Amino acid sequence: MFSLSFVPSGSAPLYQQLYRYIREKILSGRLASGEKLPSKRQLSKALSVSVVTVERAYSQLVAEGYLHSRDRSGFFVLPVVPQPGTAPVPAPSLPEPARPTPVYRYDFATSGGDASSFPFSTWARLSREVLSSRDQALLSAAHPQGVPELRQAIVRHLYQFRGIQVSPEQIVVGAGSEFLTALLVQLLGAKGGYAVEDPGYGKIARIFHASGAEVCPIPLDSQGLMVDQLEASGARVVHATPSHHFPLGIVMPVSRRTELLRWADQGEERYIIEDDYDSEFRFSGRPIPALQGLDRSGRVIYLNTFAKSLAPSLRISYMVLPPRLLERYRRELLFYSSTVPSFEQYTLALFMERGHMDRHIARTRNRYQQRRTAMARAVHQEGLEGLCTISGGESGLHQLMQVHTDRAQGELTRLAAEKGVRLYPLDAYFLCEPPHSGLPTYVMGYGKLDETDLQDSFHLLASAWTF
Repeated sequence: MFSLSFVPSGSAPLYQQLYRYIREKILSGRLASGEKLPSKRQLSKALSVSVVTVERAYSQLVAEGYLHSRDRSGFFVLPVVPQPGTAPVPAPSLPEPARPTPVYRYDFATSGGDASSFPFSTWARLSREVLSSRDQALLSAAHPQGVPELRQAIVRHLYQFRGIQVSPEQIVVGAGSEFLTALLVQLLGAKGGYAVEDPGYGKIARIFHASGAEVCPIPLDSQGLMVDQLEASGARVVHATPSHHFPLGIVMPVSRRTELLRWADQGEERYIIEDDYDSEFRFSGRPIPALQGLDRSGRVIYLNTFAKSLAPSLRISYMVLPPRLLERYRRELLFYSSTVPSFEQYTLALFMERGHMDRHIARTRNRYQQRRTAMARAVHQEGLEGLCTISGGESGLHQLMQVHTDRAQGELTRLAAEKGVRLYPLDAYFLCEPPHSGLPTYVMGYGKLDETDLQDSFHLLASAWTF
């Protein structure tokens, strides 16, 4: 028998309250499958509510499958798996509250550069020109290696800045160096071991590992990657940054480069991936020649990006394949579609062809050189010369800072963070156990910090580390 204990309460519409009341009885099993409910008029009279209220409640229950209406017979309960109506619902198991993320006023991250230096007006004007003149091409699939105009512009850029002579057919444009690195593992095969510099850019090792390759960390000395250790590792592919090691800043001398090329020549299917990630930003003397320019056996794969020179968000990088690898790439991997939109490729090609890239690099190089000077000046003005030593070569957008103290690096990092300065210990860039005999050392990326930021941040470091 249907209970008449329904008592309206709360601000919800009356029909909703009645609907929930009947639904709870069905789910708890107190209204059995097949049981007939009172007619709309009977229930309306018994509960002292309008017939419309009962009709709307019944209609909702019918729509959701709790009731079935039979012509001239009434409303009947449909089979529903009973649920305990009186058992308390257990509270959800919630994770421990996450610790609040520290708020940093100044961050010495090495990623990215000065967004304010991006030539927005020029880029916008060229973008409009591309939209009006390339309307049909923008709707067509680009060549898998990149649009010809961009590859030709890259060829001229490489010859002008790096002295590299290649053909547009050897260029493969891709959405970031990480994508191209993973593509190279497919091209070269995962077997045989992939060597990486240690310390180095840790994401490269993760990409190799995720692609199924064995990762072989190789230590460095004052001239860069140690070739004898590379030979002992048994690896057949090595990723290296010979023109400006990340993060130590070492420039590999020609004697070590020749040794590395000799290693590649002495084994079947040995290759060198030369990552030339920040070659445009050398602040004294002529640019260091690329390893690719010394290669006579087709063993060097040249890899570069526009992330440092323009903006990381563009996600445009490229590689130069030696002829025999280009043939293999076209035979085995040309089915991959271009990963960079044609619109960005045509715009970048115009930007390079009309000399805007050259002028932009010249301007930003001067700006970054001023920041390097500002960092050294801040160390002097804050009285940190006896405590901090800045080093790291004459190129790139980061330097190393050694702290001459017997304090633990963890304590120094924590004290800096409490002042709002985020630092990156060099130890974090090692795959193997880092040396423990050296001084606390930090990798100081300054691309996003202007002269005022640098002065203020070192003022805070001075107040944090003056014991």
